[in-house]
Amino acid sequence: MARANLLWLQSGGCGGCTMSLLNAERPDLVSTLENAGIDILWHPSLSEQTGAEVQALLESVIAGETPLDFLCIEGSMLRGPAGTGRFHLLGGTGIPMIQWVSKLAEKARYTLAIGSCAAFGGISSSSDNITDATGLQFEGELRGGLLGSDYKASGGLPVVNVSGCPTHPDWVTETLMQLVLDEGHEDDFDAFFRPRLYTDQLVHHGCNRNEYYEYKASAEEPGDLGCMMEHMGCLGTQAHADCNSRLWNGGGSCTRAGHACINCTAPEFEEPRQSFVETPKIAGIPVGLPTDMPKAWFVALASLSKAATPERLKENARSDHLIYPPTLHKKNHK
Repeated sequence: MARANLLWLQSGGCGGCTMSLLNAERPDLVSTLENAGIDILWHPSLSEQTGAEVQALLESVIAGETPLDFLCIEGSMLRGPAGTGRFHLLGGTGIPMIQWVSKLAEKARYTLAIGSCAAFGGISSSSDNITDATGLQFEGELRGGLLGSDYKASGGLPVVNVSGCPTHPDWVTETLMQLVLDEGHEDDFDAFFRPRLYTDQLVHHGCNRNEYYEYKASAEEPGDLGCMMEHMGCLGTQAHADCNSRLWNGGGSCTRAGHACINCTAPEFEEPRQSFVETPKIAGIPVGLPTDMPKAWFVALASLSKAATPERLKENARSDHLIYPPTLHKKNHK
């Protein structure tokens, strides 16, 4: 099988997706890419080349001398000031990153936005967005971004948005393996062109607080064991990701660590219009209900669930440690 070349550039953001990627395990990142037949042309955290060497490599790709199978961009595209892109020059080149990315994207077989910043603008585009940050092919929920809504890489696909803040390392490596085997087709991606291999699930699936959710036994303070949807801002019933069934770093997730899911795989998650740990309500009813449940049904079921809540769940939900374990039922032997 022919080897595939991967080039990874970092733009406006924190580098968190790279930090997450380096935590890939069973197997590790280098072994995974090697076994998949993927060679790293350059990655800012993994490669030795710097300065003029990197510029020569990029120019070689743009000239068509070095083939580029995967262009992976981490971080948002900074178009400011006034569309010049000069808020972010690629170090040592004096050329805006948005120009490098635009030219490289013309040569790539597949272009991947790694993380929600690269996909939709993300944290870098929040508030007043003074840097005019955008995603590669989306600006929030709207198509367009740096490359435009009509862009397709030479492999026939638009930008593949491996969103998340940060991304799970498996989301990145499994998407790359799917593409390197030429098994990536448009119906393998959702409406925001995120890989369905992880967005066909909800963060709610596999959450270890689901018993509390079923009975609407809710946490009221940070650290409480109960469900965080009603009061603490959790969006796990709406967030498209498999965080609680594909755990992080061997066994964790946001909700398992006691923090509400903030739906970081979605466009515009960075602008919740209220605190990330506060559930907005109208007439006492949470605004953010499960995506596929009619509001009237949810209200009716919630009332029934609360009426049937076992006492142990009520008490445990408002505590930071288990107070009452499940009742032990013994069989009656005559």
